[in-house]
Amino acid sequence: MSITQHAESPNTSHAGDDLLTMQEVADMVRVPLATLRYWRHLGTGPHSFRIGRSVRYWRTEVLRWLEEQSNDPHAAR
Repeated sequence: MSITQHAESPNTSHAGDDLLTMQEVADMVRVPLATLRYWRHLGTGPHSFRIGRSVRYWRTEVLRWLEEQSNDPHAAR
């Protein structure tokens, strides 16, 4: 069971956006959790940040990263 939280302040760029856990992002991108951790280590995956000891992602940032990957001219076809 996952808990999705919404940003409350309308003054932020992520107002109304969902916070996702690493497992939720791994499921969304359809990669193993270990792959997502490795991308985070390399700095090549979607933008993430820590809240205490937990890693979180903004849903819009993950979708933007996916869009960038699909438009990458160097990606294997």
